[in-house]
Amino acid sequence: MSNKPIAMQTIDNKFPEKPITLIVPFSAGGGTDLIARAMEKVSVKNLGQTLMVVNKPGGAGAIGWNELAGSSPNGYTLGIITPELISLSLYSENKYHYLTSLEPIVQVAGSSFVMIVQADAPWKNIHELIEYAKQHPRELKFSHAGIGSIPHIVGESFAKITDINIEQVPFRGASEAIIALLGNHVQITFMSSGSAKEQIKSGKVRALAVSSEQRLTDPSLAHIPTFKEQRLDVIFNNWYGVATPKGLSPEVKTELAEGLKSIVFDPEFKNSMDALGLEIQYLGPQETQEIWIADNEKLTKIIQETGILDIIKAQKN
Repeated sequence: MSNKPIAMQTIDNKFPEKPITLIVPFSAGGGTDLIARAMEKVSVKNLGQTLMVVNKPGGAGAIGWNELAGSSPNGYTLGIITPELISLSLYSENKYHYLTSLEPIVQVAGSSFVMIVQADAPWKNIHELIEYAKQHPRELKFSHAGIGSIPHIVGESFAKITDINIEQVPFRGASEAIIALLGNHVQITFMSSGSAKEQIKSGKVRALAVSSEQRLTDPSLAHIPTFKEQRLDVIFNNWYGVATPKGLSPEVKTELAEGLKSIVFDPEFKNSMDALGLEIQYLGPQETQEIWIADNEKLTKIIQETGILDIIKAQKN
């Protein structure tokens, strides 16, 4: 009996002894997948083993997160997480309740959401657009990456706070949403700053506001005023992290946390995030858990107040 704790400790000290699976709950080639691939590149020198990226798309992330939640909590199956992990649990019952069946290890990076219009749109700032929308109710439409997506939530929050009527138009992703804007099918688009970066730099679109607490540090995006500085309480961060099934041993959790922290601060990884228009936003396990709780409260309030939950229920019926 006395030898058992010693044997377990020896095993934990050797972690990891084999490659670690990193589940990406979205398709290959997307922003979340590219973050995982960037982590994979620098994993051996920082973790001692390879992170093997496995894409499990479908169900707005549910398929991949269900597989993660159902995996053995031994440290060899991890998953990329995004705020949709929280919103999914608010919209419907899933196989797992992710906030209790998963535990975060690290927050890696983040981006904010920008409100963009065509470059030749008549509104030079957000207040001109608000005034126009009040004089022309329901004339303006905004596109986003899908019903219940975080960009949809940000758009509905903006409409609620400013007391304007703008019609939402859902698409299957950010690329389709911005094509709709450039094709003049909608007048406004809400999307992540990373996804919109090249279009903003090219001058094809004009960004009127960003949902971060402070202006973005990227030189090509630093000119965009925040909603907050324009006296609008629209603040939301799009974060990316890594989680494990609940029940991980403290020793393995510590090893993973330290190794993933090294990955986040690896210069090669930072260069990859810069290229994607993302900012390094490292948080450890406890701080990431606190973000989960805070965002869960915020999202619960928003989807109820804006009627997004009713929209989703109506579509399912």
